[in-house]
Amino acid sequence: MRPFQQIDVGDRITPAVIARSLLGKLSLIPIVIFALIALFTSYYTVNTESVGVVQRFGKHVKTTEPGLHFKMPFFIDRVTIIPVRRQLKLEFGFITPGASNDYQGGQEPSEERDMVTGDLNAAEVEWVVQYGISDPKDYLFRVREAAATLRDVSESLMCEVIGDRTVDEVLTYGRTEIETDCLKKLQEAMSVYQMGIRIEQVQLKNIHPPRPVQDSFDEVNRAQQEREERINIANGQYNKEVPKARGLAEQQISAAEGYALQRTNEAEGDVTRFRDLLLQYEKAPAITKQRLYLETMNEVLPALGNKYIIDEDAKQFLPLLNLGTPANTKR
Repeated sequence: MRPFQQIDVGDRITPAVIARSLLGKLSLIPIVIFALIALFTSYYTVNTESVGVVQRFGKHVKTTEPGLHFKMPFFIDRVTIIPVRRQLKLEFGFITPGASNDYQGGQEPSEERDMVTGDLNAAEVEWVVQYGISDPKDYLFRVREAAATLRDVSESLMCEVIGDRTVDEVLTYGRTEIETDCLKKLQEAMSVYQMGIRIEQVQLKNIHPPRPVQDSFDEVNRAQQEREERINIANGQYNKEVPKARGLAEQQISAAEGYALQRTNEAEGDVTRFRDLLLQYEKAPAITKQRLYLETMNEVLPALGNKYIIDEDAKQFLPLLNLGTPANTKR
């Protein structure tokens, strides 16, 4: 058995050896880093409410559906996630905390809500535009900052719609018409610009006059409400009295028509009778005349009280024959 041999370590591990060893190990670090970067930049995940738009050196190459996908690493492929299945919204004139996107609320809400109506009155209008992304490719590449463009177009069209109406329409009964008109104009604008945006709803929130004139406007509203109340009372009274008057009028008209029919029939009967008499008179004037006289006396005399008959040929005073006095009456 060979005895242990003493080795001088200092003679073998020299600085050059250490340097070569360190350089060999350090040369692997960039390779490892490069491999890790390539690994982590070669895949991406698209959530269920979105799609992925893949660009290779800035050019659109494909659109991917939800799930795990692979792409060229580093900055060769760039993926933009577009929420095509989510309802997005823009707020005008106010800001809701916790906005879901950068363009949901405006930079100057007070300036957005100040508008002028068609009759040159001021009104503060707050509204919401709800929209969805129908074509992610058009949404990304047709215009720069599509959401900002939609915001500018919406504000411009709302100013136009408000400017076509009076302050009473804007503040009271014209809300539905304003929403419908603005929605239609926005949809037409999106079709012209081909921005890949689908307008779903325009909803007015708060509409009120400027705060310095709010009290005066409230007073006008109270007067209008009182006016409407009195009109309703008058209409109720009208609906109560007019049918009654119409019924009475119809009753009187029916009675008058019946009386007119009766008189007409009587007149027609008289005409027929007179015509018959005329024919008889033309045939025998004296006889007809005598008959008419006797018939008339027969109708008139029974209705009289005391009757005195005097001979027109008498030349002296004679006792009167009182035909209306009983025989036993003492004179």
